[in-house]
Amino acid sequence: MIEPSAKDFIERVIEINRVTRVVKGGKRLRFRALVIVGNHRGQVGLGIGKASDVSQSIRKALDKAYGSLQLVHLTAEGSLPYQVIGRFKKAHVLLKPAPPGTGVIAGGAVRTILELVGLKNVVSKALGSSDKLSNAQATLKAFKQIVDPRELLARRNRQATKEPVPAKIRVEKASRKRASAPTQK
Repeated sequence: MIEPSAKDFIERVIEINRVTRVVKGGKRLRFRALVIVGNHRGQVGLGIGKASDVSQSIRKALDKAYGSLQLVHLTAEGSLPYQVIGRFKKAHVLLKPAPPGTGVIAGGAVRTILELVGLKNVVSKALGSSDKLSNAQATLKAFKQIVDPRELLARRNRQATKEPVPAKIRVEKASRKRASAPTQK
């Protein structure tokens, strides 16, 4: 369990909905709040609260969000280590790492979550449902799939090698090989 310090976290209300329940005397009106908390350093939590008053529903959602904090492994450049797809019901959220300078390319609730986690360079695509709650849940499920790359190498009994060759150098080497190859007639 991650110990939250409320002053470090930023709280965002994503959505407030009016929900009704049919009872014997008519309809009972309540409010549902969807809240995200994050500290821009790899911790994020989601909470849903229902109450007869908006402020009470937000308070309940905040309590649940702080109780459900999870750690997300980020790279030094503020991106993800690898591509993941999170699924929740009919919502699918694709998260892809991006080169430095790209920024956060996402929309809706997914963008808010990515910013509160502390991601600076990431591309996402919400596939399937457009519901904010489902997309938020799918994003958090995608984060749970991310394992620290050092831990992944340790599981495979391998040592971390030198940094991978940047794509620009690989392309230049490949183009030199093609240019020096004899042409067929």
